[in-house]
Amino acid sequence: MQIDHGNGAAHRVSSPTSDDGLADREGRTPRQRLTLLLAALGFFLITLDILIVTIALTSIARDLGGTTASLQWVIDAYTVLFAALLLLAGNLSERFGAKRAFGVGITVFLVTSIACAVAPSIGVLIAARALQGAGAALMLPASMALIREAFPGGRERARALGVWAVGGAVATALGPVLGGALTTLDWRLVFAINLPVCIMMIILLRTVASSPSRPEPFDWAGQFVWLIAATALVFGLIEGGADGFASPVVVASLGVAPVGIVGFLVIQARGAHPMMPLDLFRSSGMRIALAVGFAFMVSNFGTVFVLSLFLQQQLRLPPLLAGLVFLPSALFAVVGNIVSGTVANRFGVRVPIVSGLLLMVVGLVGTVATANLGSPIWVGLFACFTAAGGSVAMPPVTSVVLASVPASRAGTASAVFNTFRQLGGAVAIAVFGALLTGSTGFVAGLQLSLVIAAALILLTAIASVFIRPAAGSS
Repeated sequence: MQIDHGNGAAHRVSSPTSDDGLADREGRTPRQRLTLLLAALGFFLITLDILIVTIALTSIARDLGGTTASLQWVIDAYTVLFAALLLLAGNLSERFGAKRAFGVGITVFLVTSIACAVAPSIGVLIAARALQGAGAALMLPASMALIREAFPGGRERARALGVWAVGGAVATALGPVLGGALTTLDWRLVFAINLPVCIMMIILLRTVASSPSRPEPFDWAGQFVWLIAATALVFGLIEGGADGFASPVVVASLGVAPVGIVGFLVIQARGAHPMMPLDLFRSSGMRIALAVGFAFMVSNFGTVFVLSLFLQQQLRLPPLLAGLVFLPSALFAVVGNIVSGTVANRFGVRVPIVSGLLLMVVGLVGTVATANLGSPIWVGLFACFTAAGGSVAMPPVTSVVLASVPASRAGTASAVFNTFRQLGGAVAIAVFGALLTGSTGFVAGLQLSLVIAAALILLTAIASVFIRPAAGSS
Protein backbone atom coordinates (compact mmCIF):
# COMPACT_ATOMS: atom_id res chain seq x y z
CA MET A 1 0.00 0.00 0.00
CA GLN A 2 1.10 3.55 -0.63
CA ILE A 3 1.59 5.94 2.25
CA ASP A 4 -0.73 8.92 2.31
CA HIS A 5 1.23 12.15 2.80
CA GLY A 6 -1.76 14.37 2.07
CA ASN A 7 -4.06 16.25 4.40
CA GLY A 8 -3.86 13.64 7.12
CA ALA A 9 -0.25 14.60 7.90
CA ALA A 10 -1.39 18.00 9.03
CA HIS A 11 -3.61 16.52 11.69
CA ARG A 12 -0.73 14.89 13.48
CA VAL A 13 1.33 18.06 13.79
CA SER A 14 -1.74 20.01 14.90
CA SER A 15 -1.85 18.29 18.29
CA PRO A 16 -0.90 20.57 21.18
CA THR A 17 2.03 18.48 22.29
CA SER A 18 4.34 16.07 20.58
CA ASP A 19 4.77 12.64 22.12
CA ASP A 20 6.48 10.90 19.21
CA GLY A 21 9.32 9.84 21.47
CA LEU A 22 6.95 7.61 23.41
CA ALA A 23 5.83 5.49 20.47
CA ASP A 24 5.08 1.81 21.12
CA ARG A 25 6.32 -1.16 19.10
CA GLU A 26 3.70 -0.44 16.44
CA GLY A 27 4.96 3.13 16.13
CA ARG A 28 1.85 4.61 17.79
CA THR A 29 2.23 7.57 20.12
CA PRO A 30 0.27 7.77 23.40
CA ARG A 31 -2.16 10.23 21.83
CA GLN A 32 -2.73 7.90 18.89
CA ARG A 33 -3.31 4.95 21.22
CA LEU A 34 -5.88 6.86 23.27
CA THR A 35 -7.64 8.08 20.12
CA LEU A 36 -7.77 4.53 18.80
CA LEU A 37 -9.07 3.23 22.13
CA LEU A 38 -11.80 5.88 22.15
CA ALA A 39 -12.86 5.15 18.57
CA ALA A 40 -12.90 1.40 19.24
CA LEU A 41 -15.02 1.90 22.36
CA GLY A 42 -17.48 3.91 20.28
CA PHE A 43 -17.77 1.14 17.71
CA PHE A 44 -18.05 -1.36 20.57
CA LEU A 45 -20.98 0.49 22.13
CA ILE A 46 -22.80 1.03 18.84
CA THR A 47 -22.56 -2.65 17.88
CA LEU A 48 -23.28 -3.91 21.39
CA ASP A 49 -26.63 -2.16 21.56
CA ILE A 50 -27.98 -4.10 18.63
CA LEU A 51 -26.73 -7.55 19.55
CA ILE A 52 -27.19 -7.39 23.33
CA VAL A 53 -30.84 -6.39 22.88
CA THR A 54 -31.56 -9.24 20.46
CA ILE A 55 -31.07 -11.85 23.19
CA ALA A 56 -33.35 -9.85 25.52
CA LEU A 57 -36.33 -9.63 23.12
CA THR A 58 -38.18 -12.64 24.52
CA SER A 59 -37.91 -11.29 28.08
CA ILE A 60 -38.93 -7.78 26.97
CA ALA A 61 -42.05 -9.21 25.34
CA ARG A 62 -42.90 -11.14 28.49
CA ASP A 63 -42.51 -8.02 30.68
CA LEU A 64 -43.83 -5.20 28.47
CA GLY A 65 -45.97 -7.18 26.04
CA GLY A 66 -45.96 -6.61 22.31
CA THR A 67 -46.16 -8.53 19.08
CA THR A 68 -43.35 -9.88 16.91
CA ALA A 69 -43.60 -6.65 14.91
CA SER A 70 -43.09 -4.52 18.01
CA LEU A 71 -40.05 -6.58 18.95
CA GLN A 72 -38.66 -5.96 15.46
CA TRP A 73 -39.17 -2.25 16.09
CA VAL A 74 -37.13 -2.46 19.31
CA ILE A 75 -34.21 -3.31 17.02
CA ASP A 76 -35.14 -1.35 13.91
CA ALA A 77 -36.14 1.90 15.63
CA TYR A 78 -32.44 2.07 16.52
CA THR A 79 -31.07 0.94 13.17
CA VAL A 80 -33.45 3.02 11.02
CA LEU A 81 -32.68 6.31 12.79
CA PHE A 82 -29.04 5.27 12.79
CA ALA A 83 -29.07 4.72 9.02
CA ALA A 84 -31.27 7.73 8.27
CA LEU A 85 -29.11 10.22 10.20
CA LEU A 86 -25.64 8.92 9.36
CA LEU A 87 -25.30 11.12 6.28
CA LEU A 88 -26.20 14.23 8.26
CA ALA A 89 -23.89 13.05 11.02
CA GLY A 90 -21.02 12.77 8.54
CA ASN A 91 -21.61 16.36 7.48
CA LEU A 92 -21.78 17.45 11.12
CA SER A 93 -18.50 15.67 11.79
CA GLU A 94 -16.82 17.75 9.09
CA ARG A 95 -18.60 21.01 9.90
CA PHE A 96 -17.96 21.03 13.66
CA GLY A 97 -15.01 18.66 13.85
CA ALA A 98 -14.98 14.94 14.59
CA LYS A 99 -14.08 15.39 18.26
CA ARG A 100 -17.00 17.69 19.02
CA ALA A 101 -19.49 15.55 17.06
CA PHE A 102 -18.28 12.45 18.87
CA GLY A 103 -18.79 14.14 22.24
CA VAL A 104 -22.38 15.12 21.44
CA GLY A 105 -23.08 11.57 20.26
CA ILE A 106 -21.80 10.08 23.52
CA THR A 107 -23.99 12.44 25.56
CA VAL A 108 -27.13 11.58 23.57
CA PHE A 109 -26.35 7.87 23.84
CA LEU A 110 -25.88 8.13 27.61
CA VAL A 111 -29.19 9.93 28.21
CA THR A 112 -31.21 7.63 25.94
CA SER A 113 -29.67 4.51 27.48
CA ILE A 114 -31.08 5.64 30.82
CA ALA A 115 -34.47 6.19 29.17
CA CYS A 116 -34.39 2.67 27.71
CA ALA A 117 -33.47 1.16 31.08
CA VAL A 118 -36.47 2.74 32.84
CA ALA A 119 -39.00 2.45 29.97
CA PRO A 120 -42.47 1.61 31.39
CA SER A 121 -43.96 0.37 28.11
CA ILE A 122 -42.95 -1.08 24.76
CA GLY A 123 -43.88 2.20 23.04
CA VAL A 124 -41.60 4.26 25.28
CA LEU A 125 -38.81 1.74 24.78
CA ILE A 126 -39.13 1.95 20.99
CA ALA A 127 -39.08 5.78 21.11
CA ALA A 128 -36.00 5.80 23.34
CA ARG A 129 -34.29 3.30 21.06
CA ALA A 130 -34.91 5.59 18.09
CA LEU A 131 -33.20 8.50 19.87
CA GLN A 132 -30.40 6.17 20.92
CA GLY A 133 -29.87 5.38 17.24
CA ALA A 134 -29.51 9.12 16.60
CA GLY A 135 -26.70 9.26 19.17
CA ALA A 136 -25.03 6.27 17.55
CA ALA A 137 -25.25 8.00 14.17
CA LEU A 138 -23.33 10.98 15.52
CA MET A 139 -20.60 8.76 16.95
CA LEU A 140 -19.82 6.37 14.12
CA PRO A 141 -18.59 8.61 11.26
CA ALA A 142 -16.80 10.78 13.80
CA SER A 143 -14.94 7.75 15.17
CA MET A 144 -13.70 6.80 11.70
CA ALA A 145 -12.71 10.40 10.99
CA LEU A 146 -10.72 10.48 14.24
CA ILE A 147 -8.79 7.44 13.06
CA ARG A 148 -8.14 9.03 9.68
CA GLU A 149 -6.81 12.15 11.43
CA ALA A 150 -4.63 10.24 13.87
CA PHE A 151 -3.26 7.71 11.35
CA PRO A 152 -2.54 9.44 8.02
CA GLY A 153 -0.45 6.64 6.50
CA GLY A 154 -2.12 3.84 4.55
CA ARG A 155 -0.34 0.97 6.32
CA GLU A 156 -0.69 2.32 9.85
CA ARG A 157 -4.31 3.23 9.15
CA ALA A 158 -5.03 -0.33 7.96
CA ARG A 159 -3.66 -1.70 11.24
CA ALA A 160 -5.58 0.92 13.22
CA LEU A 161 -8.81 0.05 11.43
CA GLY A 162 -8.23 -3.59 12.31
CA VAL A 163 -7.96 -2.63 15.98
CA TRP A 164 -10.99 -0.32 15.66
CA ALA A 165 -12.96 -3.20 14.18
CA VAL A 166 -12.00 -5.30 17.22
CA GLY A 167 -14.37 -3.01 19.12
CA GLY A 168 -17.22 -4.36 17.00
CA ALA A 169 -15.86 -7.90 17.25
CA VAL A 170 -15.67 -7.73 21.04
CA ALA A 171 -19.23 -6.39 21.09
CA THR A 172 -20.21 -9.32 18.88
CA ALA A 173 -18.46 -11.61 21.35
CA LEU A 174 -19.93 -10.08 24.48
CA GLY A 175 -23.30 -9.04 23.06
CA PRO A 176 -25.19 -12.34 23.05
CA VAL A 177 -23.41 -13.74 26.12
CA LEU A 178 -23.63 -10.54 28.15
CA GLY A 179 -27.19 -10.02 26.98
CA GLY A 180 -28.10 -13.51 28.14
CA ALA A 181 -26.42 -13.07 31.52
CA LEU A 182 -27.95 -9.67 32.19
CA THR A 183 -31.38 -10.72 30.95
CA THR A 184 -31.30 -13.61 33.41
CA LEU A 185 -31.17 -10.95 36.15
CA ASP A 186 -33.23 -8.18 34.51
CA TRP A 187 -33.47 -7.20 30.84
CA ARG A 188 -33.19 -3.52 31.81
CA LEU A 189 -29.54 -4.10 32.66
CA VAL A 190 -28.74 -4.56 28.96
CA PHE A 191 -29.21 -0.79 28.65
CA ALA A 192 -27.81 0.21 32.05
CA ILE A 193 -24.49 -1.45 31.14
CA ASN A 194 -23.92 1.40 28.67
CA LEU A 195 -23.51 3.99 31.41
CA PRO A 196 -19.96 3.16 32.62
CA VAL A 197 -18.76 2.81 29.03
CA CYS A 198 -20.16 6.23 28.09
CA ILE A 199 -18.55 7.84 31.15
CA MET A 200 -15.19 6.27 30.29
CA MET A 201 -15.44 7.59 26.74
CA ILE A 202 -16.22 11.12 27.93
CA ILE A 203 -13.06 11.02 30.05
CA LEU A 204 -10.95 9.68 27.16
CA LEU A 205 -12.28 12.33 24.79
CA ARG A 206 -10.45 15.01 26.75
CA THR A 207 -7.11 13.51 25.68
CA VAL A 208 -7.86 13.64 21.92
CA ALA A 209 -6.43 16.45 19.81
CA SER A 210 -8.84 19.01 18.38
CA SER A 211 -10.25 18.10 14.99
CA PRO A 212 -10.26 20.39 11.95
CA SER A 213 -13.60 21.72 10.81
CA ARG A 214 -14.91 22.57 7.36
CA PRO A 215 -18.06 24.71 7.63
CA GLU A 216 -20.61 24.11 4.88
CA PRO A 217 -24.39 24.58 4.65
CA PHE A 218 -26.57 21.61 5.58
CA ASP A 219 -28.66 19.70 3.08
CA TRP A 220 -31.90 19.88 5.05
CA ALA A 221 -34.11 18.92 2.10
CA GLY A 222 -32.03 15.83 1.38
CA GLN A 223 -32.02 14.81 5.05
CA PHE A 224 -35.82 15.14 5.34
CA VAL A 225 -36.55 13.15 2.18
CA TRP A 226 -34.04 10.43 3.08
CA LEU A 227 -35.51 10.07 6.59
CA ILE A 228 -39.01 9.65 5.11
CA ALA A 229 -37.81 7.14 2.49
CA ALA A 230 -35.80 4.96 4.90
CA THR A 231 -38.54 4.92 7.54
CA ALA A 232 -41.25 4.15 4.98
CA LEU A 233 -39.23 1.24 3.57
CA VAL A 234 -38.61 -0.47 6.90
CA PHE A 235 -42.09 0.33 8.22
CA GLY A 236 -43.67 -1.25 5.16
CA LEU A 237 -41.55 -4.38 5.44
CA ILE A 238 -42.17 -4.89 9.16
CA GLU A 239 -45.87 -4.10 9.14
CA GLY A 240 -46.30 -6.07 5.91
CA GLY A 241 -45.03 -9.15 7.69
CA ALA A 242 -47.45 -8.52 10.57
CA ASP A 243 -50.60 -7.30 8.79
CA GLY A 244 -50.09 -8.55 5.24
CA PHE A 245 -48.64 -6.76 2.26
CA ALA A 246 -52.12 -6.02 0.90
CA SER A 247 -52.83 -3.69 3.82
CA PRO A 248 -53.49 -0.14 2.53
CA VAL A 249 -51.02 1.36 5.02
CA VAL A 250 -48.32 -1.09 3.95
CA VAL A 251 -48.98 -0.51 0.25
CA ALA A 252 -48.80 3.25 0.77
CA SER A 253 -45.60 2.96 2.80
CA LEU A 254 -43.86 0.76 0.25
CA GLY A 255 -45.02 3.16 -2.47
CA VAL A 256 -43.56 6.17 -0.66
CA ALA A 257 -40.17 4.49 -0.16
CA PRO A 258 -39.01 4.24 -3.82
CA VAL A 259 -40.45 7.67 -4.64
CA GLY A 260 -38.54 9.08 -1.68
CA ILE A 261 -35.29 7.40 -2.73
CA VAL A 262 -35.59 8.78 -6.27
CA GLY A 263 -36.41 12.22 -4.88
CA PHE A 264 -33.39 12.04 -2.59
CA LEU A 265 -31.09 11.20 -5.50
CA VAL A 266 -32.49 14.09 -7.51
CA ILE A 267 -31.85 16.48 -4.62
CA GLN A 268 -28.31 15.16 -4.26
CA ALA A 269 -27.62 15.57 -7.98
CA ARG A 270 -28.94 19.14 -8.16
CA GLY A 271 -28.17 20.51 -4.69
CA ALA A 272 -25.30 22.92 -4.11
CA HIS A 273 -24.26 21.19 -0.89
CA PRO A 274 -25.48 17.55 -1.01
CA MET A 275 -25.18 15.41 2.09
CA MET A 276 -24.26 12.44 -0.12
CA PRO A 277 -22.26 13.80 -3.06
CA LEU A 278 -22.91 11.47 -5.97
CA ASP A 279 -19.34 11.81 -7.21
CA LEU A 280 -18.34 9.55 -4.32
CA PHE A 281 -19.72 6.70 -6.41
CA ARG A 282 -17.31 7.30 -9.29
CA SER A 283 -14.77 5.05 -7.60
CA SER A 284 -15.40 1.38 -8.39
CA GLY A 285 -13.81 0.50 -5.05
CA MET A 286 -16.36 2.64 -3.22
CA ARG A 287 -19.27 1.08 -5.11
CA ILE A 288 -18.13 -2.46 -4.34
CA ALA A 289 -17.41 -1.57 -0.71
CA LEU A 290 -20.94 -0.20 -0.29
CA ALA A 291 -22.44 -3.42 -1.68
CA VAL A 292 -20.24 -5.53 0.60
CA GLY A 293 -21.19 -3.44 3.62
CA PHE A 294 -24.91 -3.83 2.90
CA ALA A 295 -24.66 -7.60 2.34
CA PHE A 296 -22.46 -8.10 5.40
CA MET A 297 -25.00 -6.46 7.70
CA VAL A 298 -27.85 -8.44 6.15
CA SER A 299 -25.91 -11.53 7.13
CA ASN A 300 -24.50 -10.35 10.45
CA PHE A 301 -27.43 -8.72 12.22
CA GLY A 302 -30.06 -10.71 10.35
CA THR A 303 -28.44 -14.00 11.32
CA VAL A 304 -28.04 -13.11 14.98
CA PHE A 305 -31.66 -11.97 15.08
CA VAL A 306 -33.17 -15.14 13.61
CA LEU A 307 -30.81 -17.52 15.40
CA SER A 308 -31.42 -15.86 18.78
CA LEU A 309 -35.16 -16.39 18.37
CA PHE A 310 -34.55 -19.91 17.04
CA LEU A 311 -32.48 -20.90 20.07
CA GLN A 312 -34.94 -19.47 22.60
CA GLN A 313 -38.34 -19.96 21.00
CA GLN A 314 -37.78 -23.19 19.06
CA LEU A 315 -35.07 -24.97 21.05
CA ARG A 316 -36.25 -23.53 24.39
CA LEU A 317 -32.81 -22.49 25.60
CA PRO A 318 -32.67 -19.94 28.43
CA PRO A 319 -31.14 -16.54 27.51
CA LEU A 320 -27.73 -17.29 29.02
CA LEU A 321 -27.28 -20.60 27.17
CA ALA A 322 -28.54 -19.03 23.95
CA GLY A 323 -25.88 -16.35 24.31
CA LEU A 324 -23.16 -18.90 25.03
CA VAL A 325 -23.86 -20.61 21.71
CA PHE A 326 -22.39 -17.52 20.00
CA LEU A 327 -19.28 -17.32 22.20
CA PRO A 328 -16.92 -19.52 20.09
CA SER A 329 -17.83 -17.61 16.91
CA ALA A 330 -17.20 -14.31 18.64
CA LEU A 331 -13.71 -15.41 19.63
CA PHE A 332 -12.99 -16.24 15.99
CA ALA A 333 -14.25 -12.76 15.09
CA VAL A 334 -11.82 -11.10 17.48
CA VAL A 335 -8.87 -13.03 16.03
CA GLY A 336 -10.00 -12.32 12.47
CA ASN A 337 -10.12 -8.56 13.08
CA ILE A 338 -6.66 -8.58 14.63
CA VAL A 339 -5.01 -10.40 11.70
CA SER A 340 -7.02 -8.72 8.95
CA GLY A 341 -4.80 -5.64 8.66
CA THR A 342 -1.63 -7.73 8.45
CA VAL A 343 -3.12 -9.93 5.72
CA ALA A 344 -4.26 -6.87 3.75
CA ASN A 345 -0.83 -5.24 3.98
CA ARG A 346 0.89 -8.41 2.76
CA PHE A 347 -1.46 -9.61 0.04
CA GLY A 348 -3.56 -6.55 -0.80
CA VAL A 349 -7.18 -5.91 0.08
CA ARG A 350 -8.75 -8.34 -2.39
CA VAL A 351 -7.43 -11.49 -0.73
CA PRO A 352 -8.93 -10.97 2.75
CA ILE A 353 -12.16 -9.50 1.35
CA VAL A 354 -12.91 -12.30 -1.13
CA SER A 355 -11.72 -15.15 1.08
CA GLY A 356 -13.56 -13.76 4.10
CA LEU A 357 -16.83 -13.41 2.21
CA LEU A 358 -16.58 -16.96 0.83
CA LEU A 359 -16.00 -18.23 4.36
CA MET A 360 -19.20 -16.47 5.39
CA VAL A 361 -21.07 -18.29 2.62
CA VAL A 362 -19.82 -21.63 3.97
CA GLY A 363 -21.14 -20.76 7.42
CA LEU A 364 -24.54 -19.63 6.18
CA VAL A 365 -25.05 -22.64 3.91
CA GLY A 366 -23.98 -24.98 6.70
CA THR A 367 -26.53 -23.43 9.05
CA VAL A 368 -29.27 -23.84 6.45
CA ALA A 369 -28.35 -27.49 5.93
CA THR A 370 -28.39 -28.37 9.63
CA ALA A 371 -31.29 -26.20 10.87
CA ASN A 372 -33.78 -29.10 10.80
CA LEU A 373 -31.55 -31.04 13.22
CA GLY A 374 -32.42 -28.53 15.97
CA SER A 375 -28.94 -28.70 17.48
CA PRO A 376 -27.29 -25.67 19.16
CA ILE A 377 -23.92 -27.32 18.50
CA TRP A 378 -24.34 -27.07 14.73
CA VAL A 379 -25.58 -23.49 15.08
CA GLY A 380 -22.48 -22.55 17.07
CA LEU A 381 -20.11 -24.41 14.74
CA PHE A 382 -21.23 -22.77 11.51
CA ALA A 383 -21.52 -19.39 13.21
CA CYS A 384 -17.72 -19.63 13.65
CA PHE A 385 -17.26 -19.71 9.87
CA THR A 386 -19.55 -16.74 9.38
CA ALA A 387 -17.95 -14.67 12.13
CA ALA A 388 -14.37 -15.45 11.12
CA GLY A 389 -15.02 -14.64 7.48
CA GLY A 390 -16.76 -11.37 8.19
CA SER A 391 -14.08 -10.21 10.62
CA VAL A 392 -11.34 -10.83 8.06
CA ALA A 393 -13.23 -9.12 5.23
CA MET A 394 -14.63 -5.96 6.77
CA PRO A 395 -11.55 -4.00 7.98
CA PRO A 396 -9.99 -3.92 4.47
CA VAL A 397 -13.40 -2.98 3.04
CA THR A 398 -13.40 0.00 5.40
CA SER A 399 -9.87 0.81 4.27
CA VAL A 400 -11.07 0.80 0.64
CA VAL A 401 -13.74 3.35 1.55
CA LEU A 402 -11.31 5.73 3.24
CA ALA A 403 -8.74 5.32 0.47
CA SER A 404 -11.32 6.23 -2.16
CA VAL A 405 -11.69 9.83 -0.97
CA PRO A 406 -9.43 12.67 0.19
CA ALA A 407 -8.92 13.04 3.94
CA SER A 408 -11.25 16.07 4.04
CA ARG A 409 -14.18 13.87 2.99
CA ALA A 410 -13.48 10.95 5.31
CA GLY A 411 -16.48 11.79 7.52
CA THR A 412 -18.91 11.92 4.60
CA ALA A 413 -17.53 8.75 2.98
CA SER A 414 -17.68 6.78 6.23
CA ALA A 415 -21.23 8.03 6.80
CA VAL A 416 -22.32 6.86 3.35
CA PHE A 417 -20.65 3.48 3.89
CA ASN A 418 -22.25 2.96 7.29
CA THR A 419 -25.62 4.13 6.00
CA PHE A 420 -25.55 1.25 3.54
CA ARG A 421 -24.44 -1.08 6.34
CA GLN A 422 -27.15 -0.08 8.79
CA LEU A 423 -29.82 -0.05 6.13
CA GLY A 424 -28.81 -3.62 5.32
CA GLY A 425 -29.24 -4.60 8.97
CA ALA A 426 -32.60 -2.86 9.27
CA VAL A 427 -33.95 -4.40 6.07
CA ALA A 428 -32.70 -7.85 7.12
CA ILE A 429 -34.49 -7.73 10.46
CA ALA A 430 -37.68 -6.51 8.79
CA VAL A 431 -37.64 -9.09 5.97
CA PHE A 432 -36.36 -12.02 8.05
CA GLY A 433 -38.91 -11.27 10.78
CA ALA A 434 -41.68 -11.44 8.18
CA LEU A 435 -40.33 -14.75 6.87
CA LEU A 436 -40.18 -16.24 10.39
CA THR A 437 -43.85 -15.50 10.99
CA GLY A 438 -44.98 -16.56 7.51
CA SER A 439 -47.14 -19.52 6.63
CA THR A 440 -44.16 -21.77 5.83
CA GLY A 441 -43.19 -22.12 9.50
CA PHE A 442 -40.34 -20.84 11.65
CA VAL A 443 -37.57 -23.20 10.53
CA ALA A 444 -38.40 -22.83 6.84
CA GLY A 445 -38.47 -19.06 7.30
CA LEU A 446 -35.08 -19.18 9.01
CA GLN A 447 -33.61 -21.25 6.19
CA LEU A 448 -34.97 -18.94 3.49
CA SER A 449 -33.59 -15.95 5.38
CA LEU A 450 -30.10 -17.43 5.50
CA VAL A 451 -30.26 -18.47 1.83
CA ILE A 452 -30.98 -14.83 0.94
CA ALA A 453 -28.05 -13.69 3.07
CA ALA A 454 -25.71 -16.28 1.51
CA ALA A 455 -26.72 -15.28 -2.02
CA LEU A 456 -25.99 -11.59 -1.32
CA ILE A 457 -22.62 -12.42 0.24
CA LEU A 458 -21.68 -14.64 -2.70
CA LEU A 459 -22.55 -11.92 -5.23
CA THR A 460 -20.44 -9.36 -3.40
CA ALA A 461 -17.55 -11.83 -3.14
CA ILE A 462 -17.59 -12.16 -6.93
CA ALA A 463 -17.74 -8.37 -7.31
CA SER A 464 -14.84 -7.93 -4.88
CA VAL A 465 -12.54 -9.82 -7.25
CA PHE A 466 -12.59 -6.66 -9.36
CA ILE A 467 -11.36 -4.34 -6.61
CA ARG A 468 -8.23 -2.67 -7.89
CA PRO A 469 -5.14 -3.41 -5.76
CA ALA A 470 -4.49 0.29 -5.26
CA ALA A 471 -7.99 0.94 -3.98
CA GLY A 472 -7.11 0.31 -0.42
CA SER A 473 -3.64 1.61 -0.44
CA SER A 474 -3.83 5.31 -0.49
